[in-house]
Amino acid sequence: MVVVTGAGDEFCSGADLGSGPDVHWLAHMRHINDACLALDAVPQPTIARVDGVAAGAGLNLALACDLVVASDRSRFSEIFARRELSLDFGGSWSLPRRVGLHKAKELALLAPMIDAAEADRIGLVNRVVPADELDAAVQDWARQLAAGPPVALAQTKALLNRSSTSSLADSLEAEAAAQVVNFGTKDTAEAIAAFIQKREPRFTGS
Repeated sequence: MVVVTGAGDEFCSGADLGSGPDVHWLAHMRHINDACLALDAVPQPTIARVDGVAAGAGLNLALACDLVVASDRSRFSEIFARRELSLDFGGSWSLPRRVGLHKAKELALLAPMIDAAEADRIGLVNRVVPADELDAAVQDWARQLAAGPPVALAQTKALLNRSSTSSLADSLEAEAAAQVVNFGTKDTAEAIAAFIQKREPRFTGS
């Protein structure tokens, strides 16, 4: 399980546009793409802990995580259009999957700054909590995920990530293959034993 957060009072305000990269812009963008792909490839569940501003690539960094927990003082913007730029860090892929195509176009083309309550209302984030409760909320979810069955959670994450490009038949076949793997683990045997014995299971990832 991975928690992604910012330093100080802000999550991430996006790229520093004050100076250009030392390499060609295309090479620079591909380097950014590699970071997004690396985060997406993490098999464990990922949580974005958002406090303060999440704008541009910073917002899309949060959306690249599986879950987003935000403080009530957080603000969000796909600010690219205000800088004569288009979406990057996977925003064209993740944003419509979070909020739907029409709302994604509104957020990307008009580039408004929205508050945490609006982000929660439209489904941009999973949960909004008071700022002084943010760490506890993230730690609670992180604890639950860390205590969960690693193999099963990783497979569920992968199944959900592929769902938008899979047919029902393909999804069913992938689910069946995943369950075959699950039933071959010691963790599934432990979960069944814990259920029978009326206790909490202890998963090891094996």
